[in-house]
Amino acid sequence: MDISGSWRRAAAGAGLLAPDGSIASTIFAEMSALAQRTGAINLGQGFPDEDGPAEVLEAARAAIADGVNQYPPGRGLSVLREAVAEHQRRFYELEVDPETEVLVTAGATEALAATLLALLEPGDEVVTFEPYYDAYGGVIALAGGVHRTVPLRRPGFQPDLDELRSAVTDRTRVILINNPHNPTGAVFDRATLELVVELAERHDAVIVTDEVYEHLTFGVRHIPVATLPGAAERTVTISSAGKTFSTTGWKIGWTISTPELITAVLAVKQFLTYVNGAPFQPAIAAGLALPDAYYADVASTLQGKRDLLASGLEAAGFEVTRPDGTYFVVADAAPLGYRDGAQLCRDLPGLAGVVGVPISAFCGPGLAAEYSSLVRFAFCKRVPVLERAVAQLSALAR
Repeated sequence: MDISGSWRRAAAGAGLLAPDGSIASTIFAEMSALAQRTGAINLGQGFPDEDGPAEVLEAARAAIADGVNQYPPGRGLSVLREAVAEHQRRFYELEVDPETEVLVTAGATEALAATLLALLEPGDEVVTFEPYYDAYGGVIALAGGVHRTVPLRRPGFQPDLDELRSAVTDRTRVILINNPHNPTGAVFDRATLELVVELAERHDAVIVTDEVYEHLTFGVRHIPVATLPGAAERTVTISSAGKTFSTTGWKIGWTISTPELITAVLAVKQFLTYVNGAPFQPAIAAGLALPDAYYADVASTLQGKRDLLASGLEAAGFEVTRPDGTYFVVADAAPLGYRDGAQLCRDLPGLAGVVGVPISAFCGPGLAAEYSSLVRFAFCKRVPVLERAVAQLSALAR
């Protein structure tokens, strides 16, 4: 039986549709299964291996005990919407109405899907940077959009501003920015973000920003696009709790925008998950209220883990680009004689008992070849795990 439908577009957009029409698993599923099968240390998928702050976990337990176990309101519990608004005021001096300008979602991925499905008509163009998180290509295609990209190249994985200008046209409906950027770890500077706003205004595009790593930067400042002059009225800001509070399994995210844009997103979101995670919403509200010391510590601790893994990769013979943010470090395997990072990732469990993810999995066919020797490793793991990974990777240098 030939199963037709939009699933083909989504799979093709995410790079998962084979020439024979079959669908492949994501590289994350493949590498995680490889790690489980071989017992290798999984530095491929970006999830922590330890729980978040005790205050947040206890708040979830208390909410369950207090009976917060039924459907929350469609926009999310007011305690979390108010906490998100206060967070924006506290960290970025942004004034947000929690009643009309905040929408709680099932993680950032649902927020992204609801936003693009709400805003795109068939044929509308969406501009992203490349490499890009695979969900972007899948959802753009599912919505009938056309995906245009601007490459991010080493050493700093910053875009060429002339290439960005060329990519955005009157056909562009959405400029989608992931900042800090997965998989490269780049944090975009003010000049780049100001150009995004300028181009959006010139071509009447909406800016959608994925800022889930907003608090995980190392020595550089995260600049939300919505803080720039003229940006707030055309920007949809997306973030989530999973990365900041090591609660990736809770899937609590949010969208912030104008009342009109939030209403449009809600019109779609209500037919996706409807609502989610009732007892986790007040718990994340408690997390957003944690003192500045928590946010400083979570970033500095992660920076130490970054340096531990990056140094180990360098000692093993990789050429490493140290990220300014996120969970991930990019390592070039070419000095080790590997031009094919995907093949190295499949060989690495046997060579060093470690799993990574090839950067080519985050690229379309055109750029994949250029980035073929690059591998992404996650450092959001316990220090003893990273130390063991570094020790095992040292076998590559022998």
